[in-house]
Formats: sequence, C-alpha cells, structure tokens
Amino acid sequence: MAITLTNAAAARVKDFLANRGKGEGLRLGVRTSGCSGMAYVIEFADTIDPEDTVFEDNGVKLIVDAKSMVYLDGTEVDFAKEGLNEGFQFKNPNAKDSCGCGESFNV
Repeated sequence: MAITLTNAAAARVKDFLANRGKGEGLRLGVRTSGCSGMAYVIEFADTIDPEDTVFEDNGVKLIVDAKSMVYLDGTEVDFAKEGLNEGFQFKNPNAKDSCGCGESFNV
C-alpha cells in the first residue's frame, strides 16, 4: 500500500505549506461526485487522526482516511502546468474510467 508524489508535486506542496506557515501535510481523499461517481479531494491537514494512514514521500506527509485508502492505493500524484492551467493530476491504477472533463472517476 502506497501513495507517492512526483518531485514536481512535492515541490508544490512544500511551497504551499511554507507560505501557509503551518500544517502536517496534505490530506488526500475521495468523495461521491461527478458523472463517473468519485472525485478527488485535496486539502491541508493540520492534524492526523488515529485512523488515518500516513505516507511520506519526497519530504511531504500524505494523509489518507481509511475509506479513501481503498480507492487511492497505488496512486501517484503529479503537478503539471499546461498553458494557463496548472494543478495536481492523479495517476490512479484503481480507476477504471473517468468522465470527459476529468473531474471524476469510477472503480
């Protein structure tokens, strides 16, 4: 079981956390949403709950709740800039399909 960050994603998270001035790391999760069923959730984590799974990659803590771990196991998080757009991208081996806009996926 693992979730990893590319160097680009880790650098971006470190910048965000440094500018924010606090935080344990990055919380990753999923929620029911979109046309394909599940959407990724990213937020800063100021605390780590006892039931959370914590991974550390490239100097960044990734915190995942137990419900989301089933859907995210094996995922690589990247950060990319494409023209005027920039954002985190998920390479999830569990995703069987995604919607046309890329906002949601199903397993």
